[in-house]
Amino acid sequence: MKALLLAGGTGTRLRPFSYSMPKQLIPIANRPVLEHVLDNIRALGVVDIGVVVGDHGPEIADALGDGSRFGLRLTYLHQTAPLGLAHAVLVAGDFLGDDDFVMYLGDNMLPQGVTAALEAFLTARPAVQTIVHKVPDPSAFGVAEIDAGGRVTRLVEKPAAPRSDLALIGVYFFTPAIHEAIAAITPSARGELEITDAIQWLVERGSDVRAHEYTGYWKDTGRVEDVLACNRELLEGLRRSVLGHVDDASRLIGAVVLEAGARVVRSRIEGPAVIGAGSLIEDSSIGAHTSVGRNCRISGTRLDCSIALDGATVTGVRGLYGSVIGRGAVVGVAEDEPRGHRLVVGDHTHVEVAA
Repeated sequence: MKALLLAGGTGTRLRPFSYSMPKQLIPIANRPVLEHVLDNIRALGVVDIGVVVGDHGPEIADALGDGSRFGLRLTYLHQTAPLGLAHAVLVAGDFLGDDDFVMYLGDNMLPQGVTAALEAFLTARPAVQTIVHKVPDPSAFGVAEIDAGGRVTRLVEKPAAPRSDLALIGVYFFTPAIHEAIAAITPSARGELEITDAIQWLVERGSDVRAHEYTGYWKDTGRVEDVLACNRELLEGLRRSVLGHVDDASRLIGAVVLEAGARVVRSRIEGPAVIGAGSLIEDSSIGAHTSVGRNCRISGTRLDCSIALDGATVTGVRGLYGSVIGRGAVVGVAEDEPRGHRLVVGDHTHVEVAA
C-alpha cells in the first residue's frame, strides 16, 4: 500500500499566515500539521508517500525533506492548480500505479489515528472505504448515507436537508478501481474533479463502497480558531520534560515541556505548555494550552491559550489570550490604550498594543 498526502491547498481561511507559509506547516504543539499527519500514516505501516504540492511545494519539501528522518520515502508531485481531490489522484497516477493507497488531506488532525480503519479495509477490501465522523451540522460537509451493514448508498456534497450526520473527513482508502471512476467523471460546477463524484460513480455501478466511523478527536485546521482548539487538544497529552534552564525565581507547574536551550527567568509557566529550543521567557506568565516556538522572546507578558511561532517577540503585554503570533513577528506596547487583546498576527509584522 502507498499513501497520497494532499498538501497543495492555498489556505484562504488562514490568512494572513497562508500568504507566507503553507497552511499545512502551521505548528500544532510546536510541530507542523504535516508531521502529525506523517505520524498517522507511518502508524499504518505505509512508507511510500506521494506528497501533492502546489505553489508552496519548495517550502514543504524544505520542511519534510526526503522523509528519511521520519522513516519514510517521500515523492513530491506538483499540482499546477487546485483542481480537485480527484485531479490530485490523476497527478499521482504514475506514482500510485496499481497499488491500493490511502489518501490523506494534509490539514486534517486525527490524533487517535486511523489504524482501525485500515484493518477494516484490509479485512473486507471494498473498492473504496471512506472515513466518516458524526457532526452537529452535516450541511457544511460532504455527507455519507449508509445502510445497516456500513455500505455507502449515496454521497451528497453539503446537502440542504441532510439524511445523515456522517461527514467525510478527508481520509480515504482506495483500490485501483478509483482510477476508472475518475476517468469517467467530468468537472463539477466549480471546475474541479470531485472525489465524491468518483466515489458516487462507483456506488451507482454496484461497487462495494464502505464507511468506517472515526469516533476520536477530529479537526480540520483550516481556520485560526480550529488551530487553537487543536493545539489545546494535543497539549493535553504532554508529559513534563524540562531540558532547558529554569532559574530559582521561576516556577513550572504541571505538564511543561521546556526544550533544550530554552530559558525561563523570573517567570511562571502553567502546563500543559511547550517552550521551544532557544526561547527566552522572562518576567512573564505563560498560561495553560500555550505553545511557544523556537527562538522566541517573551518578556514582561501574560500569554494564555495561544501560539507563538518561531522567532516571535512579545514584550510588555499583560493580556494576550487566544492569540496566534506569526514567525518573526514583534508585539510591543503602546501608550494610553485599554488592557486586554486578542491578536492574529502574520509573519514578520510589528504590532504595538497597550501594556
